Amino acid sequence: MTDPYYQQPDRGQPYGYPGGYQQPGIQQPGFQQPGFQPGGYPPGVPGPAYPGGFPGPTPGAPYGVDPVTGLPYSDKSKIAAGLLQLFFGHLGVGRFYIGSTTIGLIQLCVFLVSIPLCLVVIGFFTWAALGLWAFIDAIMMFTGSVRDGHGRPLRP
Repeated sequence: MTDPYYQQPDRGQPYGYPGGYQQPGIQQPGFQQPGFQPGGYPPGVPGPAYPGGFPGPTPGAPYGVDPVTGLPYSDKSKIAAGLLQLFFGHLGVGRFYIGSTTIGLIQLCVFLVSIPLCLVVIGFFTWAALGLWAFIDAIMMFTGSVRDGHGRPLRP
């Protein structure tokens, strides 16, 4: 017995939508919606970081691409930079590693100035402040909020 209210779906149209209806924001192969850029995104809205949505190797980014910003990752690791800054941050080694030489030189100069100032009591305060700065800087490197000298995010 057949149901009189049951309608057989139209199998001749793409994806079973009658009349070739296109769902908003979904791109069908070989079909371009008017007013939409390739990928099904409206004009002015950036598409995914990877063309086609697949995170494969990119020729211009040998270490991958940041999925949030779309920028290529740096060749410097955030774990290595954070560990260097944590243990040798007084000397600015973590900053020299990622290519931020200006901040690294400032940290090194503050360290070198604070050594003779330790003969006077004020040097201990500058040394403690430098240690706090290096510790916070190491945490920022571990979390990935510090970029390398070229402005690229550190790779995981």
